[in-house]
Amino acid sequence: MRFKSQRANAQLPEVNLIPMLNVMMAVLAFFVMISMTLTAQEGVNVQLPGPSEAEVPEQQTTPDPLIVELDEQGQIVVAEIPLTPEQLNPQIQAYLQANPQGSVFLVANPELAYEQVVQVLSQMRQVGGDRVSLAIE
Repeated sequence: MRFKSQRANAQLPEVNLIPMLNVMMAVLAFFVMISMTLTAQEGVNVQLPGPSEAEVPEQQTTPDPLIVELDEQGQIVVAEIPLTPEQLNPQIQAYLQANPQGSVFLVANPELAYEQVVQVLSQMRQVGGDRVSLAIE
């Protein structure tokens, strides 16, 4: 006598997740609502100072940068005054000594050869170091 194997013909039971998720969401919503009503909301009374009592901190302003321009002919111009390369170094030194937080920008004409711009920029960096940079318009 042989018993029939019920496992061979048995189907796996299905688990319906949707009703279970609905119940879980309802329970979650219930606990959220209960926790919101049970917590007492407290506030702190703060008296802010009036405008007459407020102290205004001193603002540190950075000085205007020194703009060195290279025109179409490759002439160095500082504040509308044409300079020779020998006159440029003392001008930068004087500016950086007067303005320790200042910076120097080189604004070159786009038509100039890149080699000429790099030469003037390297000459300026010998004097000003990392406070000298190339400005792009």
